[in-house]
Amino acid sequence: MQTQRRIRSFVLRAGRTTPAQERALGELWPIYGIDSTEQTLDLAAVFGRTAPRCLEIGFGAGEVIGSLAENHPHIDYLGIEVHRSGVGRLLLRAQQGNLKNLRIICSDAVDVLRDHIPDQSFDEVLVFFPDPWHKKRHHKRRLIEPKFVSLIAAKLRTGGIFRLATDWQAYAEQMLAVCNANPALRSLSEDQTYVPRPEFRPPTRFERRGERLGHGVWDLAYSRKKAAANAVDDELHGERGENNAG
Repeated sequence: MQTQRRIRSFVLRAGRTTPAQERALGELWPIYGIDSTEQTLDLAAVFGRTAPRCLEIGFGAGEVIGSLAENHPHIDYLGIEVHRSGVGRLLLRAQQGNLKNLRIICSDAVDVLRDHIPDQSFDEVLVFFPDPWHKKRHHKRRLIEPKFVSLIAAKLRTGGIFRLATDWQAYAEQMLAVCNANPALRSLSEDQTYVPRPEFRPPTRFERRGERLGHGVWDLAYSRKKAAANAVDDELHGERGENNAG
């Protein structure tokens, strides 16, 4: 019997890397890159320390995660991106900033999280401006759907923060409905809708493009509830509230 093929939220585009990005992919990947493996990743070993940890999924050109890693050296940052051009850009930025607290995976985030990342690994997860797949027939490709949000919730530590942003209102409404329905997450909005743009987030090229087209921007934020069957001592982890790893 054939297994049903998973619909992916991205389409790989070839031939967009610059010569500098290609050089970075060849020369800098051994320093900052994490290669595919069948093993579960030991992130403390990957970074060589135990520290607060933030994940950005689909980091694009690396504007957000690069800025965060530069400004918060006490936090470890993992970025996952499928497009080689964006990975090359972030590698160049990591070299320029001599960033010790940044690692990159070039692969499908769903596969990585499901198969290689232990639960309760992150203090913060960021998904900013994922492809909206705005045509109705493509909505099935959208990243933010119930199974994915449940996967994110499992990878967050108790009190950890899940942040999202989009410049497509219909997608924002879908994000809101999916995240509000997840029993492991608690909205950080008083009315369970949207939150102010976090000050740490620099404008991305997708956001600037949306502004030129007259799009609004919708930010969402959620914290990971304490699981009744696996409660974590508040004295060890604290009540994070709006405090985040960024």
